[in-house]
Amino acid sequence: MEIDPEEVSSMYRTLAGAVVPRPIAWVSTTDPEGVDNLAPYSFFNVVAVDPPVVMFAPVDDSDSPEGLKDTPRNVRETGEFVVNVVTESVAEAMNETSATLSPGESEFDRADLTRAASRVVAPPRVAESPVAFECSLYEMLDVGDSSMVLGGVEWVHMDDDVTTDGKLDVQKLDAVGRLSGSLYATTENRFSMERPP
Repeated sequence: MEIDPEEVSSMYRTLAGAVVPRPIAWVSTTDPEGVDNLAPYSFFNVVAVDPPVVMFAPVDDSDSPEGLKDTPRNVRETGEFVVNVVTESVAEAMNETSATLSPGESEFDRADLTRAASRVVAPPRVAESPVAFECSLYEMLDVGDSSMVLGGVEWVHMDDDVTTDGKLDVQKLDAVGRLSGSLYATTENRFSMERPP
């Protein structure tokens, strides 16, 4: 099979099905009226280490007058957000927060999640998530029908039980990744390979 992106109605299924597993940014924000928002985004990754920068890229909302979903709009208006890492223990709650809610409703409440105070930014983090990155808006770019949000990491929260000798231990972090459609993957089956010189 050969695909010319100009000849198909959408490349979403091909891209989202082949670029797997994708880490999930479970992004918490607070709107200017004080309502907390929480939503998962699987177009997410690390961009830079020095300075520490992460990114997530929500697809624009065609039903919104300005084209933005609540999360990128809140980030643009407040300049702050938190990326919470999704693990197996919170996967169902993460899925619950992908529901479309009415204005003024919070996904924290819908999914019965605990708000934990952030140290540097205003939006709360998810207390049940073992790793959270408090971020300030580094840059926001329009990329086609998506908005790429770059966040400078201002503070990191890590539960002690996912660390060894004061460092994050990937053997202890049971992160969940997005595949395609309703499929997800765990990091249960891990293997090691030495990088060649």
